[in-house]
Amino acid sequence: MIAGLGGQGCRGELNGQPKAAAPQRDFRLMLAASARMPDSLHRACYHGTLVHMPDDSRLLIERVQSGVRMEKRILKILKAFAEYHDMTLGDLLEGIVLHAFDGKTPFSPASLERIRDLKKFYELDLDSSASHRLGEIKSKSPRSPAPQKVKNR
Repeated sequence: MIAGLGGQGCRGELNGQPKAAAPQRDFRLMLAASARMPDSLHRACYHGTLVHMPDDSRLLIERVQSGVRMEKRILKILKAFAEYHDMTLGDLLEGIVLHAFDGKTPFSPASLERIRDLKKFYELDLDSSASHRLGEIKSKSPRSPAPQKVKNR
């Protein structure tokens, strides 16, 4: 029970009107809303639950470096999406794959909207139907060694 609100939590009354229990979608919106709250209500509310996980619940894994090739614009979108969520590209890919292995979607509707925006920005017009039809442009690799001349004896 939160003191001062009679056990109502953050659903206390504000100016005689019950406070709506709307889902909080964005941390910046939560901060802006908390700035407009009366001081007495602001002190009594909490904006989320911090769950402390014991150290023994962490799964110890071994990561390896991989040289995976993928379509350039897809990689740009993945990097931008990972950066937006302050995570590494590897963590993002692990999360996507683990969700896919369980047959679950890894993205919320808000994340899908962000990805649509990134696809427009990076001009990616591919969708899942293209996944088995992708062919690579054959270009001269800058890493390939120059042809060596054969010495005549």
